[in-house]
Amino acid sequence: MAFDAVPAWPAVGSIAGGTGALWLAWTIREHRGRPGVDWFLGVFLAQATWCLSYGVGLLVTDPLLRAALEAAMWLGIVWTGVGFLGFALEYTGRGDVIRGRLFAAVVAFGGFSTLALLTNSLHGGFWTAFRSTPVFGVETVTYALGPWAYVVVAVESVLVASAVFLLVDTLLSYGPLYRRETAAVALSSLPPGFALVAWTLGVGPVPQLQFAPIMFVPHALLDAYAFGRAEMFDRNPTTSRAAERTAVDDLADPIVALAPDGHIVRLNPAAESLLGVTAETARDRPLDAFLDTSISLDGDGGEVEFVVDGRRRTYAVSTAPLADPNGTRVGRTVVFSDVTERERRRQQLTVLNRVLRHNLRNDAGVVHGYGELLAERLDDPELVRMADAIERRAGALAALGEKARTIEDVLDDGEATEVSVDDVVGSVVSDARDRDPDAVIEFPGNAGEGDDGGDRTVRLRRDALRAIAENAVENAVDHHDGDGVERDDGGTWVRVSLRREDSADGSGVESGGDAGGGRWVLTVEDDGPGVPSHEVSAVESGRETALEHGSGLGLWVVGWAADAIGADVDYADRDPRGTTVTVTIPVGGTEP
Repeated sequence: MAFDAVPAWPAVGSIAGGTGALWLAWTIREHRGRPGVDWFLGVFLAQATWCLSYGVGLLVTDPLLRAALEAAMWLGIVWTGVGFLGFALEYTGRGDVIRGRLFAAVVAFGGFSTLALLTNSLHGGFWTAFRSTPVFGVETVTYALGPWAYVVVAVESVLVASAVFLLVDTLLSYGPLYRRETAAVALSSLPPGFALVAWTLGVGPVPQLQFAPIMFVPHALLDAYAFGRAEMFDRNPTTSRAAERTAVDDLADPIVALAPDGHIVRLNPAAESLLGVTAETARDRPLDAFLDTSISLDGDGGEVEFVVDGRRRTYAVSTAPLADPNGTRVGRTVVFSDVTERERRRQQLTVLNRVLRHNLRNDAGVVHGYGELLAERLDDPELVRMADAIERRAGALAALGEKARTIEDVLDDGEATEVSVDDVVGSVVSDARDRDPDAVIEFPGNAGEGDDGGDRTVRLRRDALRAIAENAVENAVDHHDGDGVERDDGGTWVRVSLRREDSADGSGVESGGDAGGGRWVLTVEDDGPGVPSHEVSAVESGRETALEHGSGLGLWVVGWAADAIGADVDYADRDPRGTTVTVTIPVGGTEP
């Protein structure tokens, strides 16, 4: 027979399985202290005890020694399952379960089974009618399994299956990061596990021969793969699971996880403090039970108020679906963000803005009126010059107040509508010409100049588009120094152009083209002194400092309004003199 090619091959295979377990324990000893390693060392020692006791027992004929070795084999079976579950729990980041009552009961089961094994001669809980039944040239034995032996095999099978489930869950949850390690270790437990169950049930042509110790040879090879090539203990799921918990528990924002029925399943410490409950008392209760008002669990949940440390605070509520790794919706998260200071600041700015605008408009109007009267009644040229200066500065203050109104409107959430780009820009140019008749402001694309009746509408906020065009033109006109190069007298010159660029090939189409796609490009050129680089830097960086202080609000208004409609703004020097402002506006705009 083929089996006779290797004398006492069941013993050789069993001892090889035990030797492999000891070798694996030796290879991972340097990783002690890392998650799961100490438990895995215990597993390998239990497996080695199982395999070596059985393998040596197959070579022993003395009845007492053979029975002692069989008891040692059962001792290895008992603690292999316990240790493997402990490894799986700690390796997958569930070390807290090991310190709980349930796992303590598992360890107690192992301890009780060990005691029952040592006293088997008194009660026969593991076996009775122990006798020798040699086969294949080895000292196999046959005995009637006692009730506790069946309990041990059943419980150990459940423990190993639970550990495999945890490893497979980790494989599915964290994808390729731990796939090779967890798959190898999970598969390695199957050959000896099935062999043990088959032996316990007496299945197979040679029921007295247990193949489980021999099956630890492929088990050792799979584990060796996980420990070696896949670097199992150099990166493990504990890191990912700890990161998940830390990401929730350490956040300052209160977070609540809800089941599909809206009942609480988890809170982070911040949520416990905000709701005034503990996780144990809140669990499996509806969130509305802890709120003074109901909230929407779809998208924006609105705002709620809580009294915290004797002060009323406002929290914005946002919700998001919670899905498992397969994408199945299993609940939702609710996040409470403290917006008290933001709301208070917004209210303060609104009140301050309106008060300042009201006072600026009224007081500047009074000063402007008196300046006009003085300029008319005074004869001294120097005094007239001073009165004109008062009048101009009063007008500038009044304009500043109006600009503040524009800023408030732009920063509010306005509504997007169908807007004719040409009409808006043309209106801005017309108003600028009326304000400064001496300025030359060219706009070849406005109504009556190159108009072919094409569709020029874009869906965006009209107030934001007008603010961009108005302030870009106003900056070019107001800051001109009279030393221009486009006019013989050096006076103010501005050119405003508008074109549509097709999205398909980026080709430019003049303003009369169809606005069905692509983007609109508004360009404002002047031949003035140019915009100081530090002012452009201040706007682009989003902050003003003592060293980067803009001389006016115009550039800021252009930037804020562009953000409101999703436009891009670019400032460039113009050759030979001046500045070119290019505003790129996406067709369709960006709704607030």
